[in-house]
Amino acid sequence: MFYHDRKLQYKVRVDKPNPQFARLLQQAIGGIEGEMRVCLQYLFQAWNSRGPVKYKHMLLETGTEEISHIEMLATAVALNLEGASASLKDEIVGANPIVEQVMGGMDPRHFLSAGLGAMATDANGVPFNGSWIVSSNNLASDMYANVVAETTGRTLATRLWESTDDPGMKDMLAFLIARDTMHQNQWLAVLEELGGLNGVHPIPNSFPQDQEVQEFSYAFVTTNIYKDDMAAGRWSSGPSMDGKSHFQMVPGAPLGDEPMLGPPLPQAHAQVEQMTGSSEGGIINKIKDAL
Repeated sequence: MFYHDRKLQYKVRVDKPNPQFARLLQQAIGGIEGEMRVCLQYLFQAWNSRGPVKYKHMLLETGTEEISHIEMLATAVALNLEGASASLKDEIVGANPIVEQVMGGMDPRHFLSAGLGAMATDANGVPFNGSWIVSSNNLASDMYANVVAETTGRTLATRLWESTDDPGMKDMLAFLIARDTMHQNQWLAVLEELGGLNGVHPIPNSFPQDQEVQEFSYAFVTTNIYKDDMAAGRWSSGPSMDGKSHFQMVPGAPLGDEPMLGPPLPQAHAQVEQMTGSSEGGIINKIKDAL
């Protein structure tokens, strides 16, 4: 069960309404780096959680907080669009108002579909995609996915901060940037609690490594035809990050056979030449038929 407080988590103030900036803010709502993604990701991870309940509760609380961020951003979009209202009415009397706003950078659907409100889309109007949500029920794997989500989200928020000179919008974004800082550290703290790099890796750590082809478990395979060390680095020599072996660089070489597939299934209706295996015979038969 969820409860709603009528007040926003943090103040949202727009001093200079800007429909173009409203469009940019859509990326922070429904884009792949946006709040809808992290909100649903954390909630699904919580709802699917098995094991110690503290992780479930922590994820539920953070996912619920992210709903508040969506609310803040939706409010910011609506307030920025209010500046377009008067001009739209003026243009309706004369020229085509939507063309005018499109040329000025406004998303026409903010007017046509949402009546000067936010939408569950990115900055290009592409609907939110649920396939972006990661919930594997492997706690370490999910925490890494969460770190990535928060780092890309914080990068987006900082770019939005640079894209506006509105003091109110900068203040709101500074708050969201701060929360992204916390959440990055939060997910890394979970990984540390699980045992850090040595404890959680390789993920899943429940699979016995003696079942791997172990000569390749810590080998950086170089496919560089120039046979130099341009790709060498920390990942190609020295102790592995999980402390269980050592990195090495090995040249890429084919270890399997050339793939040979069977003939096409008759029911799949390939060309006759494919099914008989002889294109020449097919041509000869066609000539005979023509004569």
